[in-house]
Amino acid sequence: VGDSSVLTCLIKENTTMLTWIINSKAGGPCILVYRNDTKMTHRTNCSDNINWTFRAGLAPALEIQQVGIAQEGTYSCEVASRDGNFRTTYHLIVLAPPRLSLYCDEQGSPVCEAAAGKPPAQLSWVPESSSRAEEKYHDNGTVTVLSKFTACSTNGTNVTTCMVSHPAGNWSQSIAS
Repeated sequence: VGDSSVLTCLIKENTTMLTWIINSKAGGPCILVYRNDTKMTHRTNCSDNINWTFRAGLAPALEIQQVGIAQEGTYSCEVASRDGNFRTTYHLIVLAPPRLSLYCDEQGSPVCEAAAGKPPAQLSWVPESSSRAEEKYHDNGTVTVLSKFTACSTNGTNVTTCMVSHPAGNWSQSIAS
C-alpha cells in the first residue's frame, strides 16, 4: 500500500498496439490503449493513479502510483503485432503492513494489536505466552489481530515483548508490566 508499481508487457517486433485491460476492486474494467504508429493513447474508466509510463529505450509500461487495496485485481496486457496477438496477465495482490500498538489493559496485562494488516499478522510473545490471537475482519479486506499476554510464570522478568511477523515486514515492541 502506498508504493508505486510498474507492470510491463512482453513486446514483440513490429508491435502496432498495446492494450491493458484492468479488472480491479475499484469498479468496472479500466482500459488503456497505446498505438505505436501514431504514439496516441486512449483511456476508459481508469482512476487517475493508473497511467502509461514512457521510458527511453523501453516499451511503454503501466504505472500504478500510490497503490491501494482497491487496485487489487487482474491486469492483462494484449500486444498486437504482425506476428499475432500476445497476452501477459498479472494478478496484483496488495500488502498492507499493520499498525502495531502495545498497551496494558485495565488489569495491567499487556495487549498487542496489529491493526489493519493484509494479510493478517502473526503475533508472538517474549517470554512465551499461552494466549490466542483474535482476528477482526474489516470491509476493506484488512484484518486487526489482538493478543493478550497470559503466562503461568514470567520468571521474574517485568518486560514483555510483542513480536509481529508479516509479509510486509517484522516488528517488535516491548512494555514494562
